[in-house]
Amino acid sequence: MLARVLEAHGTATTSISLVREHTAKIRPPRALFVPFPFGHAFGRPDDPALQQRVLRAALGLLAAPAGPVLEDFPDAAEPGDVTPAPVQASAIAPTGSAPGDVVAEARDVIRDHEQWRAKNGGRTTFGLSGLAPGRFPDVVTFLERFAAGEDGDVPGRAADVPLPAFIRWSADDLKTLYYESRMVARPTASGEEIARWFWGETAAGRMLRGVRDRLDASDDPRWKAAAFGVAR
Repeated sequence: MLARVLEAHGTATTSISLVREHTAKIRPPRALFVPFPFGHAFGRPDDPALQQRVLRAALGLLAAPAGPVLEDFPDAAEPGDVTPAPVQASAIAPTGSAPGDVVAEARDVIRDHEQWRAKNGGRTTFGLSGLAPGRFPDVVTFLERFAAGEDGDVPGRAADVPLPAFIRWSADDLKTLYYESRMVARPTASGEEIARWFWGETAAGRMLRGVRDRLDASDDPRWKAAAFGVAR
């Protein structure tokens, strides 16, 4: 719908599709179908050559004078095995070796995350919560207390952001800090290995399970929706 509005005002658009059948029915002006799982629209993480090929193929559709155009990204352009769908918390059992102090653990991760930023020119997917990484010890303290059944808030939360949405976005930012810092420490680790480490071996992973459980226990559908985003 947004693409059609932009096209009607003279701006050409292109998009990436992960479900070819749906895209064929919707008929956007220009779309590139890619043979990757959800969450990996540009292919395997940390593979800039592949990601650039996907981007160039999508932008190349702008040369088409009119749509709808639906083209396939060639399978041969994805070397090796296709990245599997991200493993979820429900498929990972805690190992019993996680440290107990989640705030101290998070402080170490925040420090290590600076290496990710330095390595990648500041590029990061962190930022949904609207708070800087240095504020996340306070955020973790709040989330830990929330999981324990206490009420509270974090100074600096935007007034127009409902609490369940803030919790969801803070959880996403916390996971980003852990995942990206782990990718620096273990550059050859797969996405599944990192997920199993986070949900099975970290205090933060255990805490977020508790946050999810409290959100899901609410009768408010907004809280239940946030629970699904925090941990599945």
